[in-house]
Amino acid sequence: MKRTARAFWLRSPGHGGISDVTLPEPGDDDVVVRTLFSGVSRGTESLVFRGGVPESQYGAMRAPFQDGEFPGPVKYGYLNVGLVEEGPAHLAGRTVFCLYPHQTRYVVPAGAVTPVPDGVPAARAVLAGTVETAVNALWDAAPLVGDRIAVVGAGMIGCSVAALLARYPGVRVQLIDADPARASVAAALGVDFALPGDALDGCDLAVHASATEAGLVRSLELLAPEGTVLELSWYGDRKVSLPLGEAFHSGRLVVRGSQVGRVSQARRSRRTFADRLALSLDLLADPVFDALVSGECAFDELPSVLRAVAGGELPGLCHRVRYEGA
Repeated sequence: MKRTARAFWLRSPGHGGISDVTLPEPGDDDVVVRTLFSGVSRGTESLVFRGGVPESQYGAMRAPFQDGEFPGPVKYGYLNVGLVEEGPAHLAGRTVFCLYPHQTRYVVPAGAVTPVPDGVPAARAVLAGTVETAVNALWDAAPLVGDRIAVVGAGMIGCSVAALLARYPGVRVQLIDADPARASVAAALGVDFALPGDALDGCDLAVHASATEAGLVRSLELLAPEGTVLELSWYGDRKVSLPLGEAFHSGRLVVRGSQVGRVSQARRSRRTFADRLALSLDLLADPVFDALVSGECAFDELPSVLRAVAGGELPGLCHRVRYEGA
């Protein structure tokens, strides 16, 4: 008897829907997972939905279990939490996180899933991929005790970075966003908030995650001499301009890219992808991360929800997708 499931496919830029899929027969080292929740990675999935992935980045942007090719038809996503229905004894019945698209049930190698710690609710665990990006960024940035840090852009990634920085001793961290409504999220995370024009300058480090030219320019303006901007935004096929005159050279400023596709060089010899993801799930035991979930829908509503997210009609942070039986 064939196993079947339902999956969200982007059929062409701007047009998505749910289709039936047939699952492969699991091998001895595979698991069959029934999805409980998935999460919409707002920035990246919006770019994918709009067809904004540059052709030169098609390979780099592939999700681990992506089906199809950009710009479409493509099955894309990587924030999935489910229950292992079949598999090795040490995983059977466990709640797991997997970098899998939006699909009701799936078959993957057992090594592709990470058990969710007992103290982390399945509904919160969808943030693991986002927190993992923040962990990698802080490995890249290597902030020091007492640093003055600006996090520019209070989206999913920026908020995750700020939440982790709030744990550093003696650090002055300020979350900066053009939307004054993000002040309540900053308060929930335990960090200071400012609009761009009111932000504190003299920063040793600015972490930029707004995916806007204005945000990147403001990040440079907030630096002290010899300071660094860690750039986490991905602009897809958009171009940005920077004021590399003015104080950039005299201040010996640095703009450095960080991306989750590789483990930070600072830890690459001692940490694997699996280590990084397991750490991120452990960090999600803190309920402060619940502030990063701003909406929820049923799986059947996902086509219209993704259209609204990509079009800007449904603002917020992580949008969580709930599956039958969750």
